[in-house]
Amino acid sequence: MCGIVGIVGRGPVNQALYDALTVLQHRGQDAAGIVTSDERNLSLRKDNGLVSDVFHTRHMLKLTGRMGIGHVRYPTAGSSASAEAQPFYVNMPYGITLAHNGNLTNAEQLKHEVFRDDLRHVNTESDSEILLNVFAHELWSQGKHKLSEKELFAAVRGVHERCRGAYAVVTMITGFGILAFRDPYGIRPLVYGERDNDAGKEYIIASESVAIQALGFRLIADVEPGEAVLITTEGKVYKQQCAKNPQRSPCIFEYVYFARPDSIIDGISVYKARMRMGEMLADKIKRDFAGEHIDVVIPIPDTSRTAALELAHALNLAYREGFVKNRYIGRTFIMPGQRQRKKSVRQKLNAIDLEFKGKNVLLVDDSIVRGTTSQQIIQMAREAGAHRVFFASAAPPVMYPNVYGIDMPSVEELIGHARDEAQIATAIGADRLVYQALPDLIESCRRGNPAIERFDASCFDGKYITGDITPEYLKRLQLLRNDDNKEASRSGDNEVIDLHNTR
Repeated sequence: MCGIVGIVGRGPVNQALYDALTVLQHRGQDAAGIVTSDERNLSLRKDNGLVSDVFHTRHMLKLTGRMGIGHVRYPTAGSSASAEAQPFYVNMPYGITLAHNGNLTNAEQLKHEVFRDDLRHVNTESDSEILLNVFAHELWSQGKHKLSEKELFAAVRGVHERCRGAYAVVTMITGFGILAFRDPYGIRPLVYGERDNDAGKEYIIASESVAIQALGFRLIADVEPGEAVLITTEGKVYKQQCAKNPQRSPCIFEYVYFARPDSIIDGISVYKARMRMGEMLADKIKRDFAGEHIDVVIPIPDTSRTAALELAHALNLAYREGFVKNRYIGRTFIMPGQRQRKKSVRQKLNAIDLEFKGKNVLLVDDSIVRGTTSQQIIQMAREAGAHRVFFASAAPPVMYPNVYGIDMPSVEELIGHARDEAQIATAIGADRLVYQALPDLIESCRRGNPAIERFDASCFDGKYITGDITPEYLKRLQLLRNDDNKEASRSGDNEVIDLHNTR
């Protein structure tokens, strides 16, 4: 999972790109990058770390120009070295930079095609670099020396024909403009907006609407599944549907966990969707927990707060903040390696004993993935004096790997795989456990936009909407994603790179 942004402004955009990435920091804490264009020249800065760690004053001063794109990244099933940080760049044609959120499910095939047929070299293990080279080749194949929106949209059509999986993309063509496009299923989110400037309109494209609003832009719309949106340096906006059979199927885990609650994705308020998750879960607790006495509802901060508050209200129970969060520790779900993940939980959360002592507590979390975090939190509640500890998940059991850009672990590491609720409750140390039902989760989201007929819920039901996922693919993915096989290689500081005369 990553965050992307692109801005076409009327003045320098370096600070706006930085600010947007800080708003999107929750989508990736492993690496960050910005590339800007001042007509013919590009300036690039990217490295491992948080946005505030990667960009210092000396870097910002060199990121000149009124057009640029940015990226925040979290560890995926490959190296976490700075070579994997985005945006990526190719010189031919025109000088193109690209930032990508998602995962190409046919990346291995494409890598061979790009080398054998397109005569292009891919220098990293990132499927984003493969995507960039596919797009660059499709654009070069148009054979035009003078670029227009027609050639760009034709190139996107070529990408859709060749690439499989999930991809939300911002790409910058030096001296011409920024092009954004989304895979034909719209799995990963992408929105765009505008704001008025004394010199004319400025435009932004981002993973989530919160980045648009935080910078004072007005939300225009989602980039539709399969659609491409082009914003030229002159501020002209073109858009075109480039997929043959687009089918809106957004990832439901965005609403459960990844997106900020103040975002709107595909017409659905994330905040309201989580409120409805709490209502639905309360109804299930009324049915399944008959006879159980609960004294207090306590959320696992931060993502579950909205659902937990609504759940407590629906059950007419006290809602209390029982854990204090250290906000300088990253999100444990997206940390590389089980050892670091286990260590971080105790550093991240501290229990307020008086909210637990002698009580039957219902802990509410957004989801349970490996179960190690849940297990430690339940143990903390018991150490704080809880009499009984019940646990509720606002999402169904995570039983299958996600192949569309969320680096969930291998099947053998998913606590929800091949276990029932009673077995999982025993494994995490809860007195009782309740999961959201998948139909209720889907209804919680769909009620915000009834036009959406299908969500990608593959991590819950094992149904991969792109139709190209085989047992062999999942086996290869399992080898990559096993915690024992993940080594986070860190590199030193990289200065801003000047990419001159790229046209």
